[in-house]
Amino acid sequence: MTQSLPLIDVSALLGRGGDMTRCANEIDRACRESGFFRVTGHGVSAELFSRMDELARDFFFLPEGQKALVGMPLAGSAWRGWFPVGGELTSGVPDRKEGLYVGEESRLSGVPLHGPNLFPDFVPDLGPTVLEWFAQMRELGMALMRGVAMGLGMDSLWFENTIAKDPTCLFRIFHYPPTTGAAGEWGVAEHTDYGLLTILAQDDCGGLQVRMPNGLWIDVPAEPNVFVVNLGDMLDRLTEGRYRSTPHRVRNVSGRERLSFPFFMDPSWDAQVTALPLAGSPVADDAARRWDGTSVQAWTGNYGEYLTAKVSRVFPDLFSSLG
Repeated sequence: MTQSLPLIDVSALLGRGGDMTRCANEIDRACRESGFFRVTGHGVSAELFSRMDELARDFFFLPEGQKALVGMPLAGSAWRGWFPVGGELTSGVPDRKEGLYVGEESRLSGVPLHGPNLFPDFVPDLGPTVLEWFAQMRELGMALMRGVAMGLGMDSLWFENTIAKDPTCLFRIFHYPPTTGAAGEWGVAEHTDYGLLTILAQDDCGGLQVRMPNGLWIDVPAEPNVFVVNLGDMLDRLTEGRYRSTPHRVRNVSGRERLSFPFFMDPSWDAQVTALPLAGSPVADDAARRWDGTSVQAWTGNYGEYLTAKVSRVFPDLFSSLG
């Protein structure tokens, strides 16, 4: 039987009718079985996505010298702006993608990953459109976290009242040029995400692959107006592995220019993420089979420290330049 990711209508979590308990139970099942699921009923405008996709292509297809006017080095420790193909590493290997890093507009200075965004004034509508999308993703992300909380048998507002009271929300736009499909040539190699959950919108090129619990890699379809949601390391840690942050990777063999739009819903910057007192025995630590060989459960420190340590390996040259 061909494996696929479950498709969940989340309209009930957004107050648009339906059974919230049933939706939460479907999310719980998906989190335990695969750590990935697809969502409909999210209420996000298809027109807004099309507009953002078009503007992003206008930006990425400009000469590199022009894109460098909003390059990440200009943002310092805020880690905002554009990076070129090969500028981001996964397990020390350059990714076959370029991207634009975005976060919430922040006046905090000296705190990593906080600060003003770098939007190109030569694509003037891109910034306002991205921020409009960002706001809708944040709302959807909080609704999904309410479903996760209910699935775990907790109050629906548990995350909002505890470790995600002031969530760290980050957004990326990635452009994956076509690849030959040669061995080892990945848009982004095997990895897991760092925070609570990721909401992915994508064009119709496909290319995302997920490693299922049985070790098989499956292709995730690129479907109109359907988002792909996956869990991050902090939900894995919070549930002691009952919910897994599942490895995934991307290879663009469509012959076309692929764009993806991941939104990351993460814990508050200073949150201490510790295991919940859940029923039953925790799952065995999977450090030995993780892509980076490290244990999510063994980490000590707050989320901001975890995220900074991870990002420093993704952009080592930029990190070292900041002193």
